[in-house]
Amino acid sequence: MPQQRCSTGISGLDDILQGGLPQGHLYLFEGEPGTGKTTLGMHFLLAGLAAGESGLYVTLSETANELKEVAKSHGWDLDQAGLEVFELVSAEQLGPDAEQSIIHPAELELNQTVQGVMARIEANRPKRVVFDSLSEMRLLAQDPLRYRRQVLALKHFFAHHDCTVLMLDDLSASTGDMQLRSIAHGVVWLQQIVGEYGADKRFLRVAKMRGIGFRSGEHDFTLKTGGLEVFPRLIAAEHHKTFTPENVSTGNEAFDAALGGGLARGSSTLFVGPSGVGKTTTAIACVHATLRRGEKAAYYLFDEGLGTLLPRAKALGYPLQDYMDDEQFLLSALDPAEVTAGEFASRVRRSVEQDGVRTVVIDSLNAYLQAMPGSKFLMLQMHELLTYLNKRGVMTILVLGQHGILGQGRLDIDLSYLSDAVVLFRYFEARGNLLKAVSVAKSRTNKHANTIHEFRLGGQGVEVGVALTDFEGVVSGISRYAGEMALLGDGDGDDDRRSAG
Repeated sequence: MPQQRCSTGISGLDDILQGGLPQGHLYLFEGEPGTGKTTLGMHFLLAGLAAGESGLYVTLSETANELKEVAKSHGWDLDQAGLEVFELVSAEQLGPDAEQSIIHPAELELNQTVQGVMARIEANRPKRVVFDSLSEMRLLAQDPLRYRRQVLALKHFFAHHDCTVLMLDDLSASTGDMQLRSIAHGVVWLQQIVGEYGADKRFLRVAKMRGIGFRSGEHDFTLKTGGLEVFPRLIAAEHHKTFTPENVSTGNEAFDAALGGGLARGSSTLFVGPSGVGKTTTAIACVHATLRRGEKAAYYLFDEGLGTLLPRAKALGYPLQDYMDDEQFLLSALDPAEVTAGEFASRVRRSVEQDGVRTVVIDSLNAYLQAMPGSKFLMLQMHELLTYLNKRGVMTILVLGQHGILGQGRLDIDLSYLSDAVVLFRYFEARGNLLKAVSVAKSRTNKHANTIHEFRLGGQGVEVGVALTDFEGVVSGISRYAGEMALLGDGDGDDDRRSAG
């Protein structure tokens, strides 16, 4: 028989657990102070109330008023929701009248604590219980054997009353509580990383969960106003979708010809070049062509602000504001110091699966790498995201800047590992002018041209000239054109010798 599940109140965590927590068991949630355990416990109980299951929050470390203030900061009213908070240690119990010396205080206080919890469970019969926190009980027990016996007694008591219990532990013990981990039906670790700059990074890991499958590994989450938001680790193999492979136009016939027919659906194309050479504008041109076909596109901007991108695009003949107003074009300017790799991947997934986006642009990979220096295996996560987009039939454009203006320049990533096609943008010298050239260096999907074309940005947007056969020094990175063929800037006519699109 399938096990009955209860939602944690956090959709991302339910997804990791593939449906939620099995009912009627005891679970251990461990994490240092500030990782979000109390907020997670409130999520769990409020989700139970919404499903018609009564809940009880047992607190040893905080007062009921403190918990209500925490809830109010997230927009929750515990009194209105009907959530009961049981404060085990009151002010009277801490006063001088409560002191005695005949019986060892720890033995008496621990027994009173356990008996108090049991009595309240008997009286209220809640279906969900949060016990916060075990560190207080551990201090009362003093002896590991007594502590384990009391936790076992509580576990059997909760099981007898069919309660689903979350026990929170702040890891105040010098070593991990392996005894409790063996007793618990499931164990989840919450961790927090303090970086040198930017917001703290939080992630969770399901260390153990009996009887059900779950997504292992680290999963990013954020703790903000409104509670926790968990971003499950992306596994591309789980998201295959059937689509028709085809090439789509970039909006420029000459550029399409150089690419071997255009950009392929279900592939990633990398635009590489130094600063100012036109990579972002070319990506905008491709997005504009997508929008004109009636498809949706998403642009994730790490480098530039909206205040400069939109006016520049409009000046080059690519008005995007109307598409944004119609929600056909989703433009997001991301704060490099705040976003995590998991959160970014979740945003991209949401745009594809919920908004129906067919073209995605990430500008730029350099900023993506610098924005999350504390993240582990960042390029592996990016590769998994690109694989996911390919499996969904999405056309992806990546922008990568090279260090330096002239010369070969240094790259931060392995091009062959991350992309299906590579388009190189270069500066070159001709007749005393600094001009631009474009060429396709690699394509796994199309038979691309090996020629080098002049490239420029004008009032009509992207212009790509015919192949220039007299280039020198392209491989070394210092390109120079010594031919006699007319360039795009020679004259004002539409001579076919100068421009192919």
